[in-house]
Amino acid sequence: MISRRTVIAAATVAAMVPGLPSDAAGDDAPAATISAYCDALLAAMKEGKALGFKGRYDKLAPAIRRAFNLPQMTRIAVGPGWTNLPADQQKQLIDAFSDFSIATYANQFDDYSGERFEVDPKPTPANNGDAIVNTKLIPKNGDLVALNYLMRKGENGWQIVDVYLSGTISQLAARRAEFSAVIRRDGAAGLIDVLRKKAAQLAG
Repeated sequence: MISRRTVIAAATVAAMVPGLPSDAAGDDAPAATISAYCDALLAAMKEGKALGFKGRYDKLAPAIRRAFNLPQMTRIAVGPGWTNLPADQQKQLIDAFSDFSIATYANQFDDYSGERFEVDPKPTPANNGDAIVNTKLIPKNGDLVALNYLMRKGENGWQIVDVYLSGTISQLAARRAEFSAVIRRDGAAGLIDVLRKKAAQLAG
């Protein structure tokens, strides 16, 4: 069974916002992105033991890169100092954050014991034209976990920009607090090093 730790590490979206005018209203594309992503997670879980970490990483990487706007998430997690970084360091941060994110999912979603996802086909409009897709992770036994995905439409269509557990715990807010402390202490190069080491540890 997937643990609460797994859910927090792997999935989750921003706090709900009162409905605002949005081009997401009536648009099922945000939900379709989440459904495809959840299908990929389940497929990797069902083959988890046979695939091993590298196999799960390789299987999940394309789905995660499609579903998540990893460059934008990196910028948000780093915070205001992002614009002051040289382009090569920005690229290194995006690469390191992306590798760490995929490694987290490959490490946590390693087995299957009857879990399923339920994705609400009707997204909730949010600020600035964003949308929230409400999703439930339902274990075979035990309590379901509510996951809300904050979606934003860009050049690659609708993609995830944050994940919230139970509608309130923002994954990116937690990352930003952690990353800010590292950057203040060791600079952007220090954060790149930390992310690379964490990814390596997850790979075993």
